Amino acid sequence: MMKSKNTQRMAKVWMLFFTLLFMLLAGRFLYIQTTGEVQGIDLNEWADKKRTSAYQLDATRGRILDQNGMTLAYDRPTYRLYAIVDEAYSTNLEEPKHVTDPEKTAEMLAPLLDMKASDIESRIESGIENERFQVEFGSAGKDLSQQKMKDIKQLELPGINFIEESKRYYPNGKFASHVIGFSQTKNGQSKGVTGVEKQMQEYLQGSPGRISYQRDKYGVKLLDPKEVIKKPDDGDDVMLTIDQKIQTFLEDAMSQVEQQYKPKRIMAAVMDPDTGEILALGNRPSYNPNHIKEVENWYNDIVSYPFEPGSTMKIFTWAAAMEEGVYNGSEKFKSGNYQFDEGSRPIYDHRREGWGSITYDQGMRYSSNVAAAKLAKEKIGLEKFRHYLEEFGFGQKTGIDLPGEATGKILYNWPVEKLTTAFGQGTTTTPIQLLTAASAVANDGKMMQPYVLSKVLDSESGEVKSENKPETIGEPISPETAKQMRDLLGTVVSDEDATGNIYKLNDYSMAGKTGTAQIPDPETGRYMTGKNNYIFSFLGMAPKDDPELLIYVAVQQPELEVTEYGPEPVAHIVKTVTENSLHYLDIRPDQQSKETVDLKEIPEVKGDSVKKAKEKLGNDFNRVTVIGSEDGKVEKVYPEEGTSVLPNQRIFLVTENPTMPDITGWSARDVFHFADMFHLKVETMGNGFAYKQSAPPGAEIQDGGYLVVEFQPPGMEEGEEEETEPEGEN
Repeated sequence: MMKSKNTQRMAKVWMLFFTLLFMLLAGRFLYIQTTGEVQGIDLNEWADKKRTSAYQLDATRGRILDQNGMTLAYDRPTYRLYAIVDEAYSTNLEEPKHVTDPEKTAEMLAPLLDMKASDIESRIESGIENERFQVEFGSAGKDLSQQKMKDIKQLELPGINFIEESKRYYPNGKFASHVIGFSQTKNGQSKGVTGVEKQMQEYLQGSPGRISYQRDKYGVKLLDPKEVIKKPDDGDDVMLTIDQKIQTFLEDAMSQVEQQYKPKRIMAAVMDPDTGEILALGNRPSYNPNHIKEVENWYNDIVSYPFEPGSTMKIFTWAAAMEEGVYNGSEKFKSGNYQFDEGSRPIYDHRREGWGSITYDQGMRYSSNVAAAKLAKEKIGLEKFRHYLEEFGFGQKTGIDLPGEATGKILYNWPVEKLTTAFGQGTTTTPIQLLTAASAVANDGKMMQPYVLSKVLDSESGEVKSENKPETIGEPISPETAKQMRDLLGTVVSDEDATGNIYKLNDYSMAGKTGTAQIPDPETGRYMTGKNNYIFSFLGMAPKDDPELLIYVAVQQPELEVTEYGPEPVAHIVKTVTENSLHYLDIRPDQQSKETVDLKEIPEVKGDSVKKAKEKLGNDFNRVTVIGSEDGKVEKVYPEEGTSVLPNQRIFLVTENPTMPDITGWSARDVFHFADMFHLKVETMGNGFAYKQSAPPGAEIQDGGYLVVEFQPPGMEEGEEEETEPEGEN
């Protein structure tokens, strides 16, 4: 009886407990249903978030263009491969959407991904075992080209998919790489690291967008995905002052010198002295921004490497004396050595015995250190000379719109330092400082602000959003002094016994100054010795009377043969670049070439058959190229009829319905002339002579079309990669 009562009592207790629990849960459910919240969290928002996918839409980074609109850097699509391995993803589908045969899939992908089939299969199997939804394939599955993506898609492998991404691409490789720089992508953001990519990050990067939509547990959009899209704002395009054709001349010449002489360093730049625009700029060692793991030299030495410039500094010593009105070019002095103070160590000429008693004009032509020191101390005055150095911009940044500019230092503490500065020892400068200062000599006394950024363009409309204009930053000398200085520098090149005679051009007058700078040994503190241990340089302008180009080239420690001497590699670059560039710019030659006697006039051949035209051209012209049918009639000639040209000038005969010629072996100059005839946009890769072309021989030429040409140095087999790797002044 007692047991029955206890049982009934416990049953009531449990009934009461479960009743209260039910009421509590029911009340909780009712509260949640009514308010839609749990612990302050809105369940509707939480559910939307759990079934909503959202990701960033990357903005396309703006392009970098040369001054003619040629693309130097752009974002191109790449693809990342992944494999869906979750079998449930194919539920209720007619065709499987996951990897059904790991072994077969691995075997077919292996040759295209350059991976072992066993490694691919292992990744897929591991994903299946670990119940993952998808797997990727490391670096081998990233940055795939569009063609590689298409090749893989044609295999029709179930479960194999792609994600489209963008990668910064530099179509010309190491072409102007220290100017352009490169960018890297981290966490979906592309950021400039060096060069213009870094300098113009604010304009190039753009603003990312965003997309969100509702999905199922496999990430597939619902039928009503409630998609929200905020479009990205693409970056602006940046146009440079660099001229691709002049830059190509420079790159070719530097590569040839690098291959032949294996110098430690080459620095070269070309400026328009009337505007301050940098038309070409290059350094060696260089690098390919598409392969930044292989970089030998990050620094843009033209703006970042201060060094003792050597005798190129004498330009500004002589100019200061002229401007002060204390220069008499016919006045004589005793050369060889100069005892400037009692008890001081004399200053010597590079030819220690000197040339006897010579004039100051001869002192410039012979590059006399004694003449420079005497002008600074006895004619100008050392404090006044310091003022001129500052007026020419030494000891301060030029303000060029590139990152990493160094200052250089005017060493002017002790009397001997003040005198050695007059001929380029002790004081350090950068190449861009020398070019900027020399623009005053080339541009009638006006010193121009150097710049490489021409315009910022809206990437969609092409509208100019901002533009740099030429700016005069100083007038250290008068127009009269500038002309007098150019005339004197012209004799440095034109006179047979002058130091710069090796820099004489065929068709144009050149004015300039050589430099043979000594290099301090960091271990001993003394200057290095030996035939090769100098920085050989030249700072020049052409044509002399009205310079269109200002060029600086320096070659450090070239490997010279016994019969070779330092200026030879410098002269090769200077002459090649200057002569070709002036012809390309259609600057009229101002002097008679030694080869003028060999000039031949192009006869009238329009309307003639190709055969007859070739007969007229005869043996006078050894490079005639027919653009079109050999059986047609000549409709156009380049250069024009009546023009006098050298026998090795390529003559183009254009017939009706012109077709693409085989340009194998053509020089860059020939390619650009051909492109100009048909208004083609040319994109070049590599250096040397043409060996590949995007449009095959015989293809129709589209006026205003696009042509990609790959160049390689002479002697290289197709497909082979080019390798990238006396005391005093003269």
